[in-house]
Amino acid sequence: MAKRQVFYSFHYDNDVFRVQQIRNIGALEDNKPVSANDWETVKKGGETSIKKWIDENLNYKSCVVVLVGSETSDRKWVNYEISKAWNDGRAILGIYIHNLKCPNTGKSKQGTNPFDKFQMKNGTKLSSVVKCYNPDSNDAYNDIATNLENWIEDAIKNR
Repeated sequence: MAKRQVFYSFHYDNDVFRVQQIRNIGALEDNKPVSANDWETVKKGGETSIKKWIDENLNYKSCVVVLVGSETSDRKWVNYEISKAWNDGRAILGIYIHNLKCPNTGKSKQGTNPFDKFQMKNGTKLSSVVKCYNPDSNDAYNDIATNLENWIEDAIKNR
């Protein structure tokens, strides 16, 4: 299977260590996350700068993978990324990451499905067509590692 170009959407402050674990699986294109310093520079440019950065980084991506932590669904820019990706016709999926251990905080509580906040033009919730996977609580990392490529391919086919 060809490696896909994927955009990861997540709450940086809460979940960066969990996200790094997923990025290190190696099944996908090597796309490094923005560093905390780089993100601060982007944020200093205001909303226009942030939207431009997101829009540029979404270009040429096959799929947006929303890594759902305890507060992800409440993040303004995650919601912008979901909306932008869906409206641009990109495949989207979610993965709950609360059972991945963070070296600072351990496991966290499960967040809410961010796709519940969006309605399609026909009134159907986006969560009824976009899957949000909840990996095995006993071995979340290996469940994600085993299934990530297939989940992405399924999202692309279903889109």
